[in-house]
Amino acid sequence: MALTEQTRAEALSLVERYPEPRSALLPMLHLVQSQEGAVTSAGIAMCADMLGLSAAEVAGVVTFYTMYKRHKVGRYHVGVCTNTLCAVLGGDAIWSALSARLGVGHDEVSADGAVSLERIECQAACSHAPVMTANWELLDDMDVARALEVVERLQAGDEVVSTRGPRIGTFQEIERSLAGFDDGLAGQGPAADSRMTAGLTYAREHQMSAPPAPERSPFDAAAPDTADDADQHETTGA
Repeated sequence: MALTEQTRAEALSLVERYPEPRSALLPMLHLVQSQEGAVTSAGIAMCADMLGLSAAEVAGVVTFYTMYKRHKVGRYHVGVCTNTLCAVLGGDAIWSALSARLGVGHDEVSADGAVSLERIECQAACSHAPVMTANWELLDDMDVARALEVVERLQAGDEVVSTRGPRIGTFQEIERSLAGFDDGLAGQGPAADSRMTAGLTYAREHQMSAPPAPERSPFDAAAPDTADDADQHETTGA
């Protein structure tokens, strides 16, 4: 799908949000994905032209961040955390079951184009391991049966609601939201629960807090403390 004039206009609106134009690159890339389903060569060229960057500079960013895709993913991009804690609690079994059911491996798309699958890194939700994501929305406390049910419902086009957030939109819908265009879903669904905030709750109950920041960075230890110190260094030749 070719980039439309509306996409270009919206990309320019993103540039206008930042004092430095190149700061708009990340949301612009999400906007490209919302339009084309991946970061295409045309999308890279558009971003480079609008931001005064080379195509190589833009491509370097695209290939650094795993959320940017160079080939189209499914309407629902499903991630399975297989880092240590998720893996030992069932993440590896979930991955194997989904891979077998969909007939795909890492970063591949099912034959019907509905679901793509990816091994993902830690989602900072270990209290709800094993964790999955669908278009970046969290699915907590998963097991093989629940994971298969979620994928089957996504393939069928049924509504699936994330465990700590809104309903799961299509890849293009979510990418548009990540680009910075409000989809009206941010306030839907539960947020952090007691398991996620257990450490904070314990700290407050026991009046624990982080130590105060030093008045001066330890990296500045060799620098003069005051103007007088600077003068002394100049006088003594130290």
